Amino acid sequence: MAKLYKKTCCKRDDVPKASGMNELLPAPEDLHSHYDLIIVGAGPSGLFCAINAMQKGKKILILEKKSSPGHKLLISGTGQCNITHHGHILDSLDHYGDHGRFLRPALLGFTNSDLIAFFKAKGLEMIREKGDKIFPETKRSRDVLNILIEQCQELGVVIKCNQAVNSITRNENGFLVGCIGGSYRSRLLVIATGGRSYPATGSCGDGYSFASVLGHRIAEIGPALTPLLITNYPFSDLAGLSFPDMKISLYRHAKIREHRGDILFTHEGLSGPGILDLSRYIRAGDILKLSFVPDDKRKALEEWLVDKARLEGAKSLLSVLADRPRFVPSSVPLYPRLIKRMLQISGIATDLKMAQLTREARSCLIDNLVGLSLVVSDLCGYNTAMVTRGGVETEEVYPKTMQSRLVKGLYLVGEVLDVDGDTGGYNLQAAFSTGMLAARSIKSNLLSS
Repeated sequence: MAKLYKKTCCKRDDVPKASGMNELLPAPEDLHSHYDLIIVGAGPSGLFCAINAMQKGKKILILEKKSSPGHKLLISGTGQCNITHHGHILDSLDHYGDHGRFLRPALLGFTNSDLIAFFKAKGLEMIREKGDKIFPETKRSRDVLNILIEQCQELGVVIKCNQAVNSITRNENGFLVGCIGGSYRSRLLVIATGGRSYPATGSCGDGYSFASVLGHRIAEIGPALTPLLITNYPFSDLAGLSFPDMKISLYRHAKIREHRGDILFTHEGLSGPGILDLSRYIRAGDILKLSFVPDDKRKALEEWLVDKARLEGAKSLLSVLADRPRFVPSSVPLYPRLIKRMLQISGIATDLKMAQLTREARSCLIDNLVGLSLVVSDLCGYNTAMVTRGGVETEEVYPKTMQSRLVKGLYLVGEVLDVDGDTGGYNLQAAFSTGMLAARSIKSNLLSS
């Protein structure tokens, strides 16, 4: 019978802990015995792959370096677990940067609706929140993790914790996986180690090394879904101001990207969904241009300022601009504190009268309002980044099975691949979908053995 997870009665605060033998299920006494499948990493993609690959008479082992599974899953969505996104699954493809097409078979093979139905069948309902984000009804990542662990236990999947993998070799019989506590053999292997973000959870990037040793190329990795640090940042004292649906242009010698989204001023730079989603493309030294006023309203803004100078020349420019209900040619809130700072950035005295505004000063102010240039000094690092950009080159992996094109019997799932999603549940959906796709291929392989 499915277990019900409700806010009022859910008391299962503890993830099952590893026993003295560092495992969640009894393991064979012979540490060198063969398994049908070994999965490196007990995150959502690895656990879900094991659950769906398991069949009677087969032996599946998950190796986890931490003392318990799912550390990164537990902190996802600030512990509330934004597990997926509402809407037609094909609409998700544009939310995975340049490699969304690679995920098409995985996402169509196991959709957001399928993911919601899976957990509902286990007693955990999902709810839709602002921005079409999907969360467990209990708003607890732990409840999602508990279901995955319980499924592994019921099916007989062996999870061995405190087993940091330090070597993987392959021969004609399969794979030999070496750990400090022993070595394990299997015919099939899944690398589900995640990326490098939040290394304290166990995601230190070792999966890239394993894949590289086995012959795969690794696309340049870096932090993604991360805030930015800005050179000579002018808005430190305005931290907390946010702007909805702002146009953000990215330049590196020339314009390379244009994006829209909500942005947030922080003490050291920029954040908010619009910045986080664009961060996969940003490098130190790049220039961002923020559009407080759309380019197509430039002429209207100039005419408006000229008209105000003629009619209200005795008023200060600051007071006229701060009269927001009358400031029509803008696209985002122009807070009085922001206007004052924009005048300072433009070299205009804050007590300047409208009649004193020169053509040159007016042009400089309009340029900054239409596209304020800010230089990126750096991206916040892996301790802050929600995901990692880069990873195993997708052209070396079969998109319909997640099996390596180079190494028979090797599968790569989740964040170790060169695919990363926007904020809003897209990365967890990709983890579950790629895990399921690999599981179906593995199950077919195991049946034929």
